Amino acid sequence: MIPGLIRLLVVAVAADLTVAAAPASAPDAAATTTAPPPNIVHIVADDLGWKDVGFNGCTDIRTPNLDTLAAGGARFTQFYVQPMCTPTRAAIMTGRYPFRYGLQTAVIPSVSAYGLDLSERLLPQVLKDAGYDTAIIGKWHLGHADRKWWPKQRGFDYQYGAMIGELDYFTHDEHGVLDWFRDNEPVREEGYTTTLLGKDAAKLIETHDPARPLYLYLAFNAPHTPYQAPPETIEKYSNISDPTRRTYAAMVSILDDEIGRVVAALDKAGIRDNTLILFHSDNGGTRNAMFAGVMADMSKVTLPCDNGPYREGKGTLYEGATRVCAIANWPGRIKPQVVNEVIHIVDIFPTVTALAGASTNGCKPIDGLNVWTTISEGKPSPRTEVIYNIEPFRAAVRDGDWKLVWRTLLPSRVELFNLADDPAESKNVAHSNPEKVAALMKRIEALALESAKPLFIADQFKVIQRNAKGEPVLPTDDGFGTGAGP
Repeated sequence: MIPGLIRLLVVAVAADLTVAAAPASAPDAAATTTAPPPNIVHIVADDLGWKDVGFNGCTDIRTPNLDTLAAGGARFTQFYVQPMCTPTRAAIMTGRYPFRYGLQTAVIPSVSAYGLDLSERLLPQVLKDAGYDTAIIGKWHLGHADRKWWPKQRGFDYQYGAMIGELDYFTHDEHGVLDWFRDNEPVREEGYTTTLLGKDAAKLIETHDPARPLYLYLAFNAPHTPYQAPPETIEKYSNISDPTRRTYAAMVSILDDEIGRVVAALDKAGIRDNTLILFHSDNGGTRNAMFAGVMADMSKVTLPCDNGPYREGKGTLYEGATRVCAIANWPGRIKPQVVNEVIHIVDIFPTVTALAGASTNGCKPIDGLNVWTTISEGKPSPRTEVIYNIEPFRAAVRDGDWKLVWRTLLPSRVELFNLADDPAESKNVAHSNPEKVAALMKRIEALALESAKPLFIADQFKVIQRNAKGEPVLPTDDGFGTGAGP
């Protein structure tokens, strides 16, 4: 995983990771409701570019099913996530910023043996206590080396898919190690991962007892690298000249097909009218090969993702990494609209639990806010601040329309943008707004005092030490750690 950067990063900050975690305050998400609790289908794409869907203006990739959901529901223009996969997924599960429990930096590499803190109470656990059946179909990436971190041990009744998530779309392995499981057991089967996940989700919905509310977390690994798709689908995009963009288009197209399959299954099961569908990407599209993954040589590939007007992409603190394509749809409950209000991924936890009538007692203080009226009616968001990330070497925070990006590694750099005037972050106005810079830097310093040590950096330092000694990277050779391999 970006080895050169990792080593520089580790050397620079490994000796200064003594910050202690501190709880944050946020309102309890418990709520009462007189309506039947809704089914919740939360669909997450992987590394999808902001402009790689029709509802955001894409013209060379066809996404009719997503476009239909967008036209009939809420399309968000300021929906924020974390810069990379693991942090965003942790925020979904906890309603808390990942800097509070050490998952703020990068992803959990396949060679690493850590996961989402077991003291965190997760969304499926809360919903399960409220009477929901819970299922994860797709990518987890919140701990794979020990089963204690796996979804079945964290509140999901049913699990199918990958524990890490960057895998071959046809063989379902990473570097020869199978990463494909159903209810903790390895599964060897043929098929394209996106299609397998869609079919399994549809089957689950059609066989589900409609008397019980369902929470389905459908986390596709598409269109993450490696860029692979069936030849017959790639051929449908022969009009696209760049071969990687052509394959990427096919991957997005199949993703859209499977989302259509899921919506059809909801209709067939007769539960569509009481189902909230939420769709978004886990981060922006990849615009730097450094963040493209470890399974493909990207040095001679034109990166295919399009983040539209937004700067940079995955792995950075700019809008191209953190402002993602997103929609919500619930017939009769979410009016068709474009929502220009600010929503962050941590807000989904308290919003969903409130809709479900679930109590968040026992959860750690939640950073998220209930944004249901913003989603359903377009009312002003209660969120005025976005914390893009807090790391020892960089941080970014937004207050109203003002955003500060602060790189602390030498040579240090401070950038201030007014996103209302400059959403593309093309003009650094730090020098002309010293008071705003000082205020936001003070806020970042305060948040840094609350943050936990980045587990990624500490872990990679250990990996470097083991490599230097010629020791095995993992305690076992199955690629998943103790008891986790096939």
